[in-house]
Amino acid sequence: MPEIAEVETVRRTLRTQIINKKIKKVTVLYEKMVTPNAELFIKELKNKVIIDILRRGKWLIFDLGQDYLFSHLRMEGKFFLKDQQMPIVKHEHVIITFTDNSELRYHDTRKFGRMLLIPKSENIIETITRQGLEPNDQNLTSKYLYAKLRNKSLAIKSILLDQKIISGLGNIYANEVLYASQINPWRRGKDLTLKECQRIIDASNQIIAQAIELGGTTIKSYTSSLGVTGQFQQYLQVHQREKTNCPNCGSVILRAKLNGRSTYYCPKCQKK
Repeated sequence: MPEIAEVETVRRTLRTQIINKKIKKVTVLYEKMVTPNAELFIKELKNKVIIDILRRGKWLIFDLGQDYLFSHLRMEGKFFLKDQQMPIVKHEHVIITFTDNSELRYHDTRKFGRMLLIPKSENIIETITRQGLEPNDQNLTSKYLYAKLRNKSLAIKSILLDQKIISGLGNIYANEVLYASQINPWRRGKDLTLKECQRIIDASNQIIAQAIELGGTTIKSYTSSLGVTGQFQQYLQVHQREKTNCPNCGSVILRAKLNGRSTYYCPKCQKK
């Protein structure tokens, strides 16, 4: 799944390729993917200009002047920039054709991605407004995180995946952040101390910054689509490193399921 670093990489790449392009037409091949209905979606996007591309958590936000186009890649979503003459391939569900005959095509094997066209005059949908603070936000302090955790009996790994706490962290970076913080993924949120909260914040900031600099992590669910391939997978300490040795203590890294998500950890560095 594309997480905050991968979505930020997509945003930065798209900004160099489609800013100021004017939309000539839109083709929707899977209508459940767009809101409002496909007919209105197509009508309202026509003749709009891509003014800027923003991001909030894992959401891409295309600034179209009077409207925002929100796009969430979910599990397998990817954008491709192609020439209009190129044939449409399987799993290309939304195609935005520009006046220069280039096309921005949204490809999604699982069809989980969503696009929402929302006038700026309306309140942004709850999904967006309830996003938590991002790892580099100055307001993300140990007191903030401690207050969010103190009444939660859930495992800290599950809490970190809740976008209302820290926005943008997914399974890969939650595993890496907890390893760097030396905190067991099954620890209950309410049992963490202020110092441990600070370790999570510091690790989140450092890891996400490095991942963004390296173009994200290229694994099964996130591969090169806009001419960009992430390199952060070379620096992963525990994620997908089951049965290898911990870089810190040499213990064998373990893998287990936590609420259905693959969780990688060092049993010695992250004791229960």
